[in-house]
Amino acid sequence: MPTARMSRPPNIVAIDLGAESCRVSLLQWNDDVPQIDVIQRSSNGPVARGNSLHWDLQKLINEVKVGLRLCAERTHGPIASIGVDGWAVDYVRLNQDGVPIGAAFCYRDERTMASEMATEKACPAAFLYRHTGVQPLRINTLYQLVADGQAGVPAHYRWVNLPEYVLSQLGGRLVSELTNAAHTGLLDARANTWNKEVFDRAGLDLEAAPELVATGTDIGTVSADLRMLPPFAKTRLIAPACHDTASAVAGIPAEGDAWAYISSGTWSLPGSLLDQPILAEDARIAGFTNLRAACGRYCFHKNVNGMWLLKQVEKQLCLRGNAWSIAEVIAAAEGTPTPQGLLNVDDPRLLVPGKLASLINQQLLEQGVSAVPEDESSLPAFASLIFHSLAHRYGEVLRDLVRLTGCTPERIYVVGGGSLNSLLNRLTAEATGLPLSCGVVESSTIGNFAVQLASLEGALYERDRIRHWAKLLTSSAEC
Repeated sequence: MPTARMSRPPNIVAIDLGAESCRVSLLQWNDDVPQIDVIQRSSNGPVARGNSLHWDLQKLINEVKVGLRLCAERTHGPIASIGVDGWAVDYVRLNQDGVPIGAAFCYRDERTMASEMATEKACPAAFLYRHTGVQPLRINTLYQLVADGQAGVPAHYRWVNLPEYVLSQLGGRLVSELTNAAHTGLLDARANTWNKEVFDRAGLDLEAAPELVATGTDIGTVSADLRMLPPFAKTRLIAPACHDTASAVAGIPAEGDAWAYISSGTWSLPGSLLDQPILAEDARIAGFTNLRAACGRYCFHKNVNGMWLLKQVEKQLCLRGNAWSIAEVIAAAEGTPTPQGLLNVDDPRLLVPGKLASLINQQLLEQGVSAVPEDESSLPAFASLIFHSLAHRYGEVLRDLVRLTGCTPERIYVVGGGSLNSLLNRLTAEATGLPLSCGVVESSTIGNFAVQLASLEGALYERDRIRHWAKLLTSSAEC
């Protein structure tokens, strides 16, 4: 039966939770021409409390609601739906009354070092990869939940990942959407179910896990306080691709399948879309992970360190604050000499907060390469070193991707903040030997909107409809 198409596209809202900033965006239509406006943009970041890193979740939710009230003021008609995407793995733990038991931990908190070691014997890496298809990174929800148990949190206390928690605070029921569930390290690699054997071996309570739902599922109406605002009187809550990378990939308007992507932001994620996971041992050893995508597909990619490196270097060197814009850093880096050596950007020492400029120099000295002076004037030199090293790493990952999938991409699409980095993109095209297309910066917003629109017209599993909306929105996007 053909899907019913909407006679007039509705106004909708996309909420994007980022580890550095959060956005509330409104999509409206002038006849059939889309208009996307970022209504609210607020800063975000982990907060140190003693020796722990947490998120100020209440502040985030308060600012989201401010953004929604502004949407109600600025919309030209009713708002049909709201969707939320964001970073993965982190969650809120709820007591028997459904109340958060404390602040949500940040995935960079070092408590998972001990829980990863404690879990490794019962759940070795090869076992986890065969069962879940996901690289057993210590940031995964699996290890965070084990750390909760080590800290005395009752195993039966429910948990829900952050984007879905925000949806629940807006009125939706507690769920785990598949693209986000995959990042927990607890979802079965092939079936749309939690993997009971992993739960059992890790000593986790399966009953504490949320209900699993498909990408684009309607999970209820907005809460009574929002319904008091006329544009939200009949607004539905939709779980889009709740993981921001899956939303960003859904926002790529590429035809066919002969392309790869790099989601370039805090993290870099080079990979491609597949119809089935690759669970072979050599894929695990190469560091690739199988995460869910819209329409039942898989994002097969590798986590590579990203622009977080530059942010941390800037934090160490620029003691007076952000003296440089990113455009200024990129322009200045263009004029610096080619670096004498390259970084291992995935060195574990470069994955945790700290004095990254000093740690980078330590790695250079270990290679027999001269250190870069650690002062503000050297920021362009550090940027050049980081960009050259990232591009080199992308080339390595893309070659591994071809070997493991047997498919050679004809083009790379770069989405996220890195799409504006002309130097890094040029270096990436040179390192991979592939033509490169830049998507929009806020591709996760485009994908969030595209999935919502497909859901509203009853086309959750139709790739062509999501691509149709992504193409239409991208052509007009200024977000």
